Amino acid sequence: MNTARELAAQKLLSELIEPGTGQSWVASKQVLKVAEVDSVLRVDLALSYPAASQHAAMKAEVSQALAELAPVQVQITQRIVAHAVQRGLQPLPGVKNLIAVASGKGGVGKSTTAANLALALQAEGARVGLLDADIYGPSVPMMMGVSGRPQSDDGKTMQPLMGHGVQVMSIGFLVPEDQAMIWRGPMATGALEQLLRQTAWDDLDYLVVDLPPGTGDIQLTLAQRVPVTGALIVSTPQDIALIDAKKAVRMFEKVGVPMLGLVENMAVFCCPNCGHAEHIFGADGGKAMAAQFGLSYLGALPLMRSIREQSDAGTPPVVAEPEGTVAGLYKALARQVAVAVGQLGKDYASKFPTITISKST
Repeated sequence: MNTARELAAQKLLSELIEPGTGQSWVASKQVLKVAEVDSVLRVDLALSYPAASQHAAMKAEVSQALAELAPVQVQITQRIVAHAVQRGLQPLPGVKNLIAVASGKGGVGKSTTAANLALALQAEGARVGLLDADIYGPSVPMMMGVSGRPQSDDGKTMQPLMGHGVQVMSIGFLVPEDQAMIWRGPMATGALEQLLRQTAWDDLDYLVVDLPPGTGDIQLTLAQRVPVTGALIVSTPQDIALIDAKKAVRMFEKVGVPMLGLVENMAVFCCPNCGHAEHIFGADGGKAMAAQFGLSYLGALPLMRSIREQSDAGTPPVVAEPEGTVAGLYKALARQVAVAVGQLGKDYASKFPTITISKST
């Protein structure tokens, strides 16, 4: 039997908005338990997404909301679960959720966004991997400051390399840096599937896949034959980039991959000397496209020399300046992406046993 204080606390939590989902703590199903012990209300909350940087503020807000009832102790944990993928596909071993980062067009900062997204998810408390799916132009090894060749403990799978706490795999680890990958489509897609399936991913909450630009063989392979939880579109605000971003959205829609949202990269340039803000590539083009396609608009990222310099040096902004403004923007993006994943249908296929019919003798 719940005490009067426990019932009153539950009611208040059903009215208090949880900042990530925009729903109440109760409606978002992130209240594990409310119990009164020795006249103290103990509240256990379990987030469906990583948000370590927000825990202190969340605890303070909940404690303040319930303070009129009794002394309060708030504990926050996270429960990141696997979510459903395309029909007929099983999640990758060792990977709960696969996030595809696509653009449709090159030169919009997709790889920079993917790398910082992976690092931001890791900084917020998740176990994260980053796969460089650009077979022809791998840039993730340099950006993550990782080099060397993957090792194999069993002769069948490769161990991912580690970069700033993130598990990383790329074709760039397997071929010389200056060697051109002169491969036709089937060879490239075969290499991608090998990198995905023959890497021993270790208990990942999220695997971020940095797709090459375009909507060709590699993108279709990922969308049709690889279990993708959801896709994130990166674009600059200019019309020429948005044209190709729209094609990427249509491709994922046709193969049944949920869209997590759109992020506008290089949205504004702020002069480091005078502070003047200039929309070099136009303003709000990505926001307008998101509205047109019914996508979540996940915000705008700036065009800054420091982002380029830090990424070229192998220490992207989330690592180089973890408490900086730019890192804060990437962490906010990571939380929004993770919330979007958390609101998708859960994976129940792996809960059922495989049924094998054998011929009796």
